[in-house]
Amino acid sequence: MKKDHKISEGALFTDFYQLTMAQLYFHMNMHEKQVQFDYFFRNYPDYGKHKAGYCVNAGLEWLLSWMKNTRFGKKEIKYLKKEKSRSGKRLFSDSFLKWLEKNGNFKHINLQAIPEGRVIHPHIPIVTAWGPFAMSQILESSLLNHLNYQILIATKACRIHEAGRQKTMIDFGMRRAQDKGANAGARAALIGGADFSSNAGISYFLGYRPKGTHAHSMVQAFMALGHGELGAFRAYADVYPDDCLLLVDTINTLESGIPNAIKVFEKLKKKGHKPLGIRLDSGDLAYLSIQAAKMLNSAGFPDTRIVLSNQLDELVIWQIINQIKNESSRYGVEADTLINRLVYGVGTHLITSKGDAALDGIYKLTAIRKAKRWIPAIKLSESVSKIINPGHKKAWRVYDKRDKAIADLLSTDDEDPRKKNIIRLRHPFDAETHKTLKKSDIREVEPLLMDILKDGKLVCESPAIEKMRNSRQKDINRLDAGVKRLINPHVYHVSLTQKLWDLKQKLIKEEQKGG
Repeated sequence: MKKDHKISEGALFTDFYQLTMAQLYFHMNMHEKQVQFDYFFRNYPDYGKHKAGYCVNAGLEWLLSWMKNTRFGKKEIKYLKKEKSRSGKRLFSDSFLKWLEKNGNFKHINLQAIPEGRVIHPHIPIVTAWGPFAMSQILESSLLNHLNYQILIATKACRIHEAGRQKTMIDFGMRRAQDKGANAGARAALIGGADFSSNAGISYFLGYRPKGTHAHSMVQAFMALGHGELGAFRAYADVYPDDCLLLVDTINTLESGIPNAIKVFEKLKKKGHKPLGIRLDSGDLAYLSIQAAKMLNSAGFPDTRIVLSNQLDELVIWQIINQIKNESSRYGVEADTLINRLVYGVGTHLITSKGDAALDGIYKLTAIRKAKRWIPAIKLSESVSKIINPGHKKAWRVYDKRDKAIADLLSTDDEDPRKKNIIRLRHPFDAETHKTLKKSDIREVEPLLMDILKDGKLVCESPAIEKMRNSRQKDINRLDAGVKRLINPHVYHVSLTQKLWDLKQKLIKEEQKGG
C-alpha cells in the first residue's frame, strides 16, 4: 500500500496527547482562549568529562517553515475519525473534527524569539508563543522537535570551532546521523561553527559548497587490482589536479602514505598545480601531524593542509593542540604554524552530540489572557529549579564596562531595566543569592526577544546563515573566558528582576495555600 509521507510530517507530526488535550479545550469552550507558552531549556549539555557553559540558538527558520505549510486537512481528519475509545466509541467528536478542519492551522499564533545564531542560556525564553489555546498546545511537540536538536548540534559545533582556534572545520556526520536528522544537524553545525559539510544535498540547499576527500575503499580497490597506494593517489591527482587531498593512512602513514603523497604532489607541482593536502584518520593525530608537517615542509610543501578526522570533538582537539604545542619544537616544527594549517573533519561526536544526546528544552504555559490582560500562570514542583518563571515577560542581556555579557535578565512585561539607575538581580530559585548593579557598572542592556510572527504573519525575515554565524561569533567574543572553558565552565548569571521575583513568590504562596 502506498504511504503518504506528508501525513507523518504535517499537522499530525505531534504527540497524540496534544490532540486529546485540544479536544478537551474545545468541549470546555477554552480552545479559543488566548494563552502564552515559553520555550526554554533548564540545563546546559553535560558531556561527562566536560560541560557547556552556553548554548547557541538554531532551528527557528525550519520551525517557521513547518508552521507556514501545515494545517489539518481531510486526510488528517480521516485518520482521527478512526480513533476509538476503550468502549469502542469514537474518540474525537464530529464537532471537534469539524472545527479542527476549519481552524487547524497556525494563522493566529504570535511568536517572539531570540534570533538564530545568538548565544542562549537556561531559563530564558528562546521562543514565546501566544494565541488560541488549542493550536498553541498542538504546536508544542513540533516546536520542541525542531529547536531542541538544532540547538544541541549548533552548541557542539561552536565548542569544537572554538577549541580548534576557529580554524576550518567540516561536518562529516551524515553517515552517523539519525536518518533525516543529518540535514537539520548539518544546518545547525554550519550555524554553530562548521565552515562546510560533506552532506551534498543540504549544502547546496543552504548555499554552501560541499567538501570531502576520498575513502580508504578507493585505495583498497587500486591495491587489490595491483596498482598499489601510489597508483590510487596518481589516479586521484589526474582527475582532481587542483583539488588533490589524499587520505594517507590506509597502509602506513609515515612509511607509505605521506611519501607516496609527496611523490604525487611533486608531479602536480611540475605541471603547475598546487596540491591541497593530506588527511589523517587514525593513530596519534598530534604526533602524526607533527611528522607530516616535517616531511611536507622538507619536500617543499609548507602550505598544504593537514586534515584530521576520526572521533574528534572539542576535548580531543584541545588535547591535540596542547600536544603539538608541547612536542613540535623537538622535531623542528613551529607549533603555531602547524596549528594554523590544520583542518578538522568532525563526524559522529558532532552530529550525535556525543555525551549528551538531548537538550532538555521545554514548552510551558506561563500566562492566560483574561479581560484584556495577561494573568500569570505558574507550575509548582518538588524541585525548585523546575518552578517556572510566570507571566508575560521580557528578556534582556546586561553588558558591563568591559563590553562582556555578565547576566541575562527576565523582567515583567511593563519593566525596562534600561531606564533604571539600579538593577537588582535575583537568582531564579535561591532567595539568598542576589546582586545589585548600578547604572555606572553597565555599558548596555540589550533586549533579546524579537517579534517574529503576528497573527501567523512573518514580520521578521530569517537572516542568512552567514549573518547567524556573525551573530554567534560576536556573542562568543563577548563572553568571559571562564564561561567558554571546556571543563568546569564558570556559571553565567541568569536572573530575575525584583518585581518578577516578587510576583513569582506571591504565586507560589497562593498556589501552596490553595493546594
